[in-house]
Amino acid sequence: MSNLPERITVNPKQCGGRPCIRGMRIRVSDVLDLFAAGLNAEQILEELPDLEIDDIRASLMYAARKLNHPILVT
Repeated sequence: MSNLPERITVNPKQCGGRPCIRGMRIRVSDVLDLFAAGLNAEQILEELPDLEIDDIRASLMYAARKLNHPILVT
């Protein structure tokens, strides 16, 4: 599981620089949107057959880390 962050790539020339999975044109937000639509991990893997379970884990970890940042109050 220590390699999960490496599965998320950001390339300014791909998907508008949005975080993608392993250099593919599958964005982290695509995975999150499918979860939000009510799909479970198995259904997401069926919907996006190029993904692996660790890609889903990496997407969730990425999103959690982006949201868990300090807020500076002035």
